Amino acid sequence: MTTIAVTGHMDLTEDSVPLVRQALEQLLKQRADDTLVGVSCIAKGSDTLFAEAVLAAGGRLVVVIPSRDYRQKKVKPDHTPLFDRLVEAAGEVLVMDHETANRQAYETANAVLLERADRLVAVWNGEPPTGKGGTADVVTEARDAGIPVDVVWPVGTARAG
Repeated sequence: MTTIAVTGHMDLTEDSVPLVRQALEQLLKQRADDTLVGVSCIAKGSDTLFAEAVLAAGGRLVVVIPSRDYRQKKVKPDHTPLFDRLVEAAGEVLVMDHETANRQAYETANAVLLERADRLVAVWNGEPPTGKGGTADVVTEARDAGIPVDVVWPVGTARAG
């Protein structure tokens, strides 16, 4: 069994979504001979694309929700139906012991991702951290812990804004 966690940018451009989706599907196909477990916070963007790819590959999805109010306070209306479908499809849902979605809740969720991971997939542009708790920080923490990191950033992928 291989447990793969994900971290990545939420703000992918519309044109980047199919590129990242295909790259994630290819990466997970390489693990098809093993029992696949994917761990994701299912935030919009990279986390969701990874979760969908895990399920499409026949893997088991573990969802980590940063706080009890995360869905109500942080999940945007356009993402709510997919978020709910992924929670329903998950083999396990872990809700962190935080009332409110804040930096501490996200750091706790990231710690759980890394505790569970044999590998980390990072949908990451390779740029240094812009603040505490982002994708680059999770990659650094994984590498410091000796967790192998697969960076996914296909040619043509960009962040919005």
